[in-house]
Formats: sequence, structure tokens, C-alpha cells
Amino acid sequence: MTTHNPVPVTTHNPPTGAAQPVPGQWPLPANAFKAALARGEQMIGMWCSLADPYPAEIVAGAGFDWLLLDTEHSHADIATVLSQLQAVAPYPCSPVVRPPVNDPVVIKRLLDVGAQSLLIPQVESAEEARAAVAATRYAPIGVRGVAALTRATRFGRVKDYAVLAHTELCVLVQVESRHALEQIEQIASVDGVDGIFIGPSDLAASLGHPGDPNAPTVTEAVEHAIGRVRAAGKPAGVLTTNPAFARRCIELGTTFTAVGVDVGLLARGADALARTFTQQAAAATAAPAAASQSLEVR
Repeated sequence: MTTHNPVPVTTHNPPTGAAQPVPGQWPLPANAFKAALARGEQMIGMWCSLADPYPAEIVAGAGFDWLLLDTEHSHADIATVLSQLQAVAPYPCSPVVRPPVNDPVVIKRLLDVGAQSLLIPQVESAEEARAAVAATRYAPIGVRGVAALTRATRFGRVKDYAVLAHTELCVLVQVESRHALEQIEQIASVDGVDGIFIGPSDLAASLGHPGDPNAPTVTEAVEHAIGRVRAAGKPAGVLTTNPAFARRCIELGTTFTAVGVDVGLLARGADALARTFTQQAAAATAAPAAASQSLEVR
């Protein structure tokens, strides 16, 4: 008769000095993006407009510091953002979510599913910046609706979430028109605005160069705006797919700098690959035909 010894049970204890976990309680998640922004660290980002968790996770493992999950110019909805946040959570990059509009209901829902950093589009004035900040704060300092059992609260497991939440939320606002450029200092002065992002594409249209964010007038305006944001004491950010201009913006002081768009990488990569092989195939087809014509002439 064989005697089976019991399998030893290993107890996993936290390291000496570490806080003991309390069943049913979780700490408020720290916002690494907000902390790095406050320290003035350079963070390189990628725009994610493919509204799906799978490509977001692929990009999350590439080594970027932050990813912009876009719902303004994509078909992404709240469920999409939730799945994207879950997909990128294991990776050492920070998600920033752009709502489609500066609206307290939309912002509330994005925060409830776990977004901690938001990029608010089309902010034209200090008043609109204050509205964006208020949408991320609970009463009495804001207008965010209270729900106790959301993913943001770890389903009710984060103690005092309603009191502490704003300390780990990051509000970035987009300045992307001629009028907004004139208001930069006023927008930057709003308490709770953590950074100002210069939107080159809409700015180009506003300055009379639609579709051409690399026009000299536009790049000069962006460069000047970066300096004004920094002089006002706030971090500056930008998106550009022009490597030389990205480096120029970093030199001028941007600290959250997006350097690519997932859709563009896929489209241009596919274009280049197709062009390479279709041209080779055309050349291979043309060579025998040319040789045949040469023989006929003889």
C-alpha cells in the first residue's frame, strides 16, 4: 500500500515592513502619468485610434510611456474604452483617454470605468477649462455624479474614494484654435488643469491651413504656444508624426509628446509593403515582355 504524503501548503506573506492586505479593501490606484508630469519627466506617447483592445495591447508592449485612447475621432464607446483599459493595465505605460466632447456626463462615465487621465478636446477659454475640471470632482467642489460600486472604486473596495479620487486624476486640456491660443495664460491659470496640449491639426485649420499641420505658420504657432504654456507654469504636450518637429517640440519643453498614430502606422506600413512587392511583380512581368519584343525586332 502506497502512502501519499500531503502536499505542503505555502503561505505567501508580504515582505517584512509591507502593509498587510485587508480583505475587501484596495488602495486608491496611483496615477503614474500624473506623477511623472509633475516631476517634469519626458514621456513619449502613441495615439490609439483603432477602437479595439487588441491593437491597444500590442502598442502597450512597445515601450511608450503613455497611450492616448481616442473617442473623439474614432467609433469607440464606453465599453470599448473599458476593454482597452483592461487590456493595457498589465503594461508599464499610462492610458490617457480623450472624450469626444467636454461634457460632464461623458467624463463621468469614463472616470467610472477607470480612466484616471483625460485629454479634453476643444477647450476655448478658462471657463471651459474650469468646467472640465469640475466634471472630474465630486460636490461640493465639482459636479461629478457619485456612484459607489464602479470599476474606479474597485467595486466599492477603495476606502474614501469619493474624498481622495481627485488627487490621482489628471486633467489635460486641448488648445487647438486661434481663439484658444489667445487664451493660453488664462486657461493655464485654472486650478486643476494639469497640462495643456497643443492640437496641431485643428489649429492648422483655424490658421487657414486645413490638412497641413506642418505648414510653417502652424509649426511657428505651436512652438510659440509651447513657450507660453511653460512660462505659465504648466506642462505642455503635442502630437506630431514628423520626427524632426517632435524633437524640436521636446527641445522647447513639451513633456508629454505623442509621436505616432496607430492607424497611420498600419496604413503607411501596408502601403509600403504592397508598393514594394507590386513594383517587383510588375518589373518581373515586364522583363520577359521586353526580351520577347527584342527577339521579334531581330
